[in-house]
Amino acid sequence: MKNLIFSLAVLILPFCMLAQQQSSKSKSSDKLYEKGTGKRSIALQNAKGINGSGYEFSPAFYQNGIVYVSYHKNGPIDTNTGKPFFELFYAEMDAQNLPQSGRSFSITINSQVHEGPVSFSRDNNLMYFTRNNLEGGIAKANSKGRVTLKIYEARRGQFDWEGIKALPFNNDEYSCQHPTLSADGNRLFFSSDMPGGYGGYDLYYVEKKDGDWSKPINLGPDVNSSGNEVFPFMHESGTLFFSTNGRGGEGGLDVFSIDISSNEWGPLTNLGTPLNSATDDLGFIINSEATRGYFASDRPGGNGGDDIYMFEADGPLISNEAPMLSAAIIAYDEVTNERIPDAGVRIFQQSEDGFMEGTDLYDVELLPSENGELRMRLVRKNSSDLGKPNMFTDVNGTVNSSIQQGKKYFILITKDGYADGEIQFSSSEASGTQTIRIPMRTRTCTNLDGLVTVHGYGTAVPNALVHVLNLSTNKEELLRSNSKGNFDYCLPANSDYIVTAEKLGYESVTENVSTKNLTGTQPLNLTLKLQPSAGDETVVKEPIRKGSVILLENIYYDFNQYIIRKGAGEELDALAQLMKQYPSMEVELTAHTDSRGNDQYNLELSLKRADSAKRYLIQKGIKGSRIKAMGLGETQIRNRCTDGVECSDEEHQFNRRTEVKVARIDEPVKVQYGEGNPSGGK
Repeated sequence: MKNLIFSLAVLILPFCMLAQQQSSKSKSSDKLYEKGTGKRSIALQNAKGINGSGYEFSPAFYQNGIVYVSYHKNGPIDTNTGKPFFELFYAEMDAQNLPQSGRSFSITINSQVHEGPVSFSRDNNLMYFTRNNLEGGIAKANSKGRVTLKIYEARRGQFDWEGIKALPFNNDEYSCQHPTLSADGNRLFFSSDMPGGYGGYDLYYVEKKDGDWSKPINLGPDVNSSGNEVFPFMHESGTLFFSTNGRGGEGGLDVFSIDISSNEWGPLTNLGTPLNSATDDLGFIINSEATRGYFASDRPGGNGGDDIYMFEADGPLISNEAPMLSAAIIAYDEVTNERIPDAGVRIFQQSEDGFMEGTDLYDVELLPSENGELRMRLVRKNSSDLGKPNMFTDVNGTVNSSIQQGKKYFILITKDGYADGEIQFSSSEASGTQTIRIPMRTRTCTNLDGLVTVHGYGTAVPNALVHVLNLSTNKEELLRSNSKGNFDYCLPANSDYIVTAEKLGYESVTENVSTKNLTGTQPLNLTLKLQPSAGDETVVKEPIRKGSVILLENIYYDFNQYIIRKGAGEELDALAQLMKQYPSMEVELTAHTDSRGNDQYNLELSLKRADSAKRYLIQKGIKGSRIKAMGLGETQIRNRCTDGVECSDEEHQFNRRTEVKVARIDEPVKVQYGEGNPSGGK
C-alpha cells in the first residue's frame, strides 16, 4: 500500500508512507513491548473470496460477515492517484469462516470520495466511519490545500444508513481516522495527526457524556511513539490492538496489543509472527473468544496490494478476559422452601437474541399451516435428551461455579420427582459473589416420551399428528412429532389414555397407556409404529415429501436490503439442521417481496435475498449444490396488498417470505428384522 498512499497525503491511509521517513526497526531504542503471542499455534488463510489485484483492508465485524475497504475496478477515479475511490464492501462468511462474494455495503455511505475504515455498535444500529472532508457533497481542502480525513456517524434507517454527520472533534487542518467503539459505546478510539502528539499519527479517545463527545485525550507514551499509531481495534475485554511503525518489530507496520481495561495498563505486546511480517500488517480484528480474526497485509504471496487474511489460534490470544465471578446456585422447593440435594445443574451461555450456544440443544419442529405449507422452528430439547448433567447440588442444595462478567446465562436444574427449574441470568451489572436461587416444583404428572417410527423399518416419522385422549376427562391434546420422530407430553396421574399417531401415506396406529398405580418418577416410553399404506416404500424414503413447501417468515434482512441480520436467521438455522439430518435433501429456495417498490427492483431484491439465504446455509455447512436460489419479487402476493392498495405493515409482512420447496429427498431405508429368519423361514 505504501507506493499508492505515498503519492498523495489526502488518501484514506496517508500515514503508511510516513513509515519511510523513519526506519522504525533501527531507530526504535525504547523497546517498550513484550514480543510474541506465547505458545499459541496460529494458522493463516488468505481470504481469496474477496481479495483481488487491488487493495482489500480494514475488516470490521458486521452481522454474519465483515465490512471492509476496497474499490470497484470500474468505479469513479481519483485523479490524484489514477485509482478508484475506496468504498465499503460487505461479505458473508462460508462454513470455514472465510468471507465470500464481497458487494457494495451502502448507497448512502459510499460516495465520490474515500470511505473507510468503519466501526459498529454492538447492536449494529450505529456506525462510525472515516471519510474525506466533505462540504455540500464536495471534497473540501484546508488552508494547506489538503483534503483531510474526518470521522462520521450514521444511524440505521428504514432503507439505508441515515443521519450522517461529522463528529465535533474533527478539524479541517488535520485528520481524524480509523474509529473503533468500546463495547459499551461510551468511548471512541481513533488515530489523528493533530498537533501536540508524540509523532506522526497518535491514538486518542473521546468519551460520551450526556450524549456529547468529550475533547480528544491522547493515550500517552505507553501507546504512542515518534512513529505512527493507526488502525486501532478495541476488544470487548478491554484490550486495544493497533498497528505502529514506531516500536520495532518484524518490519513495516506491526500489530501490537495492550490491556487498558483497568487503571494499571498491561505491557505493550508485539503479536509476533505469523501475524506480523516484514511488510505492513494492519486493520487487525479478533472475535469475542479471541481465537479467530482478520487483518490485512501486503506480504508476499498475496493477490496484489493489501489482502485480507483470516487467522485461527488453538487458544485465546488474550489473557485478560472479562472477570470471572463466583456463583452459588441454590435449588429449593418453592412450596416448602427446603433445599434440594443431588439436583443436576446445567449452565448455558446465551447469545444476544436469547438462544443458547450449540445447535445440539435444539430439535427441528415442522408444523402444517392453513395453506398446506409447513412452518419450521427450532425448539429446545427436553432435559432428558441433553445427557447427564456435569454438576449436582450438594447436601445443602448448592452448586458452586463460575460465570463470566458481562454475559447472559440460562441455568437449568433437573431432578426426578420435580418439574425442571430454570432461570435466565445476566452478569452485565454483577460484581462479587453471586447467589442464584432457583425454585422447583414437585412434579404431579408422568412424562410421556414418545417416538413415531415406520413398522418394519428403522426410520423415524417427522411431523406425525399425535392424539392423546384422557379417558377420565375426555379431553384430547394434539401433538406433532419433531424432525426425529419424537414427541412428549406430561400425563396427569391416575388416568387411562389412548394415544394415536397418523400421517398421510400411513395407516394410523393406536396404543393404550395408563398412569394409574404408577410409583416413582420414571417416564413412560412409547413407540408408535406406523404401517405404510398399501406397503408403499416411497413414504419411507421421503420422510418429508418431495414437493413439500416449508415457509420461512422470520428471516430479517438489513433495511430494505439483503444482508441477514445476526441472530435473525433462526429458521435458516433450523433448515440447515434439517438438511444435515437428511443428507439427500435438496431444496429450491425462493424469496418473495411485498408490492412496494417497482417490479424490477423487487425482482432483483428477492433474488439477492435468496442468494443471501443460500450463502447463510453454506456458512452453516450445507453444500451449495443442494440449494437452488430463486427470486420472484412481488409476482405471488398472498393477500389483497397489490400495487396501489393501502395496507398495514403487518399485511405487507405477510407477503415478505422465503419458501423452501423440497426438490429431492431419497433417504436410505433401513429394514428392521424381527425374531426368526430374515428370509421368511421359521
